[in-house]
Amino acid sequence: MKFLSIAALSLSGLAAAQEVSPLSTSCTVDGNATYPKSAKLPDPFLLADGKRLSTKEEWACKRAEIRAQIQSYELGPKPPKPTVSATASGNKITITNSQDGKSMSFAVTLKLPTGAGPFPAVIAFEGTSIPVPAGVATITFPNHEVAADDPRGKGKFYDLYGSSHTAGGLIAWAWGVSRVVDALEQLGPDTTKIDTKKLAVTGCSRNGKGALIAGAFDDRIALVLPQEGGSGGPGCWRIVADIKKNGTKTEDATQIINGDSWFATSFTKYAPDTTVLPYDHHMLMALVAPRALLVVENSGIDYLGPVSTYGCSVAARMVYESLGAKDAMGVSQASHGNSHCSMPSSQNPEVAAFFNKFLLGQTSVATDVAKTDGRFNWYAAQWIDWAVAKLS
Repeated sequence: MKFLSIAALSLSGLAAAQEVSPLSTSCTVDGNATYPKSAKLPDPFLLADGKRLSTKEEWACKRAEIRAQIQSYELGPKPPKPTVSATASGNKITITNSQDGKSMSFAVTLKLPTGAGPFPAVIAFEGTSIPVPAGVATITFPNHEVAADDPRGKGKFYDLYGSSHTAGGLIAWAWGVSRVVDALEQLGPDTTKIDTKKLAVTGCSRNGKGALIAGAFDDRIALVLPQEGGSGGPGCWRIVADIKKNGTKTEDATQIINGDSWFATSFTKYAPDTTVLPYDHHMLMALVAPRALLVVENSGIDYLGPVSTYGCSVAARMVYESLGAKDAMGVSQASHGNSHCSMPSSQNPEVAAFFNKFLLGQTSVATDVAKTDGRFNWYAAQWIDWAVAKLS
C-alpha cells in the first residue's frame, strides 16, 4: 500500500496565515503523518494514527491538518498577514500591504444600501451573478488584479512576494480577501458602514472556486456562496476523474493543471492519480463548517461535473451534520443549459434563505437543502465508506 507524507508546517504559522479561530493548546499537526491511497473519498473523521474523531475539539485539530494538506499538495501556501493600512474615499477602499521593504496597493468598491448601517456585506469576485437582497452591501474584489490567471506569477500578490512564490492564483485570491477583511476591521463601521461580523463571499466559475477557498481559509467569513465552481471548487477530484474515464466531457485535474495558473506547480505531481491525495474537496468544503455554505451549481453543463459537485457536497454535509449544523450547508443544482453564471429564478429561494438566515438574522428560515434536477445517478456507497461521527 502506498503512503504519502506532508511537509511539516508550524501550527502557529498556519493559524496566523489562515485567519482561523484559535486552537486548543493540546492540538498538534503531525508534519510526518502518512495516509494510504484511497479510491473512495477519504474519511474526514479519521486521524493519521487510525483513531476516529470523537469531539469537536479534535475536529478543530483535523481542520488544521486538512488546511495544511491542501496547501501542501494543491494550492501552495497562503502567507501570513503583512502590514496592512487602509484608506476610504467615496465608495472606494484602498488597501496597502507591506512586507520586507516592499509594498503594493489594490482597491475595492462598495455599493451600500440606503440607511445608516452598519450593513452585512458580500465580497464579490469581480461582481455578483446571484441576487443580493436589500439591506446587504456589495464589495467588489478585483481578484485578477491581485493574481493573474495567466501567466503565472503576475499580479499585485506576486509584486509583494515575488514572481517565483509557490502560491497558485486561487490561494493568492484568498489572501486578498483576507486583506479586504483586515481593511474593513481596521477602518471600522463608522467609516465603512459595514458589519464585519456578517460578511459573505461569492463568485462564479473560476471565481466560484476562489470564493470557496477564500471562505475555507478565513473564519471571519460568515457565509460562503460559490456559484458554478465545478472541478477545483466544490467538485471532488476522484469523482470527476471517474466520470471522465467513463466518457463524460468534463474538466478533471489532469486538464486543469494545463490551463490557468490557479494551482501550485506541485499539484502537477498528483493530478494524474488523485487517489494519492489524503483529502478531497468534500474536506475543503468541510473547512467552512460550522459557518454557512451554499453550493450553487448548474446540472446542465457536463464540463462542471454535476455528479461530482453534488456528491462531493453531500459528503461535506456529513461533517456539518456531525457538528450539529446540517442546515448551515446546502447544495442547489438546477439545469440551465450553457447559460453559465446566469442563475435561474428556481434557485432564488435557497440563495435568499441563506442570506436571510446567516447575514440578516432571520433565524427561523429553513435552510436544510440538498437538491438536484441532474439526470445522473448518485450512489453514495460507491464513494463513501464512512459514517457521520458523533462529536461531543
